[in-house]
This record gives sequence, structure tokens and C-alpha cells, in this order.
Amino acid sequence: MIVLASRSPRRRQLLDQIRVAYKTVDVDVPEIRQPGESAEDFVQRVARDKARAGVALAGEELPVLAADTIVIVDGEILGKPENDRAAARMLTQLAGRTHTVLSAVALAQGTDVCCRLSRSEVSFRELNATEIQAYVASGEPADKAGGYGIQGEAARFVRHLSGSYSGVMGLPLFETAELLRDAGIEAL
Repeated sequence: MIVLASRSPRRRQLLDQIRVAYKTVDVDVPEIRQPGESAEDFVQRVARDKARAGVALAGEELPVLAADTIVIVDGEILGKPENDRAAARMLTQLAGRTHTVLSAVALAQGTDVCCRLSRSEVSFRELNATEIQAYVASGEPADKAGGYGIQGEAARFVRHLSGSYSGVMGLPLFETAELLRDAGIEAL
């Protein structure tokens, strides 16, 4: 049994997929990039901060798992869109291009926090304004890094994926299973 420090239904679904027993806590951690911080360091720091926040809420009895995901295009980090307009802008940036998705997963046991990073490259086909507006109107872009969910309607936009499908969803299962195994927690 672990604690999942996340309110994401996708992360719960992915843990269910690998049959990890868990309970959840809802953490609220600022996701603000520090000056000079690389994208890789940023996403890993936020995942570690979420795991530590989970320990603070749940106590130290169980390991706490947390994750963070960002999308990068042209050196710009695209987090979760603040509104529909921001989601449409993000999708316009991603249309017809390849972008990077970084997902970090962290496991905290007491004061010890281990972290793994997944890097994926996702190529979108060209999208027209009507498609973008219809997708934004679906509500799916809300609360998703880069303004899209690969596991939903946006799957039809993906021309190519190199890397981790589950990482693009928000919890890289290979890296998660490695962390759990190293901590003596067996998935499946």
C-alpha cells in the first residue's frame, strides 16, 4: 500500500493498471519555475515537492508517490491552460509539430525522496481552427499539461509518439514500477 499524492484520475487509473494498492491525498504545491532552472530540474523538483507534501499530510507510515508532467515546445514550458483561450493557443503551437513531454515521478519514504524522469517526443498532425475550437469546447484540455489528453479525443491528433504513452498521460509506469521495486513494493 502506498499513498498517491494527486487528484488526477489518470494517475489513479494508471496505478490501477499495474495493480498497486493505494490511497490518495490531495496536495497543493506551487508549480513555479525558478530562475535558471532547466525544464528537467523543474519537473523533478515539483514531483519531489508533491511527494514531500504528501508525507506531510499522510504521515510517514506509507511511501508517498507523486508526479508532475510538462510539455515543451520551442523551449517554452506549457503547463496546464488557465482557460479556453490558453488551451487554444497551446494547441495552435503544437499543431503540425513535435514537442517534448517530461514526466517526473517521485517516491518519498520519510525524508528520503527518489525520483525518475521520463522523456517522450510527440508529433501532432496539422490542426485547423475549427478542430482546435471543438476540442477546447469539449473541456478535455482543462487540467492537462499542454492542453491535451493523449488518452482521450486528442489521440486523433498524434501522428507519432516516441517514448512513454503512460508518461504522456502523466505517470510513466516503467519508472514508477522501478521506484516501487527499489523500495520493496511489488506491482502486480
